[in-house]
Amino acid sequence: MGQVTVTIAGKLFRMACDDGQEPHLQALAASVDKKINDLRAAFGDIGEQRLTVMAAIAIADEASETSRRLDKMQEDIAGLQRGRGEEAAGMAARSRTLAESLSGLAERIERINDIVEGRAEEL
Repeated sequence: MGQVTVTIAGKLFRMACDDGQEPHLQALAASVDKKINDLRAAFGDIGEQRLTVMAAIAIADEASETSRRLDKMQEDIAGLQRGRGEEAAGMAARSRTLAESLSGLAERIERINDIVEGRAEEL
């Protein structure tokens, strides 16, 4: 189990994490620290607890928006995949129709050829 010390709002916190996740945890802590510092710059010194709660709510809001956008993108992808499947089915139907038309045309050409050859033999 890995351990790392992070700084958030000027305070040090010793955190445990899975081995190899130390850089990720440090990056997350830096993101939280930045959010708190940004809020402090915007609202002044309104108390550490209030800044921390505001930062948590802001981060939760960002996560919620990201989740909503991901859900929308997944819906869009599913719609595109359905559309592609429907388009493929339509192309298969058109291919069958074309094949049937070509087959009928080939039969007519053979009949015409038979008629022409029959007349040629009569001459």
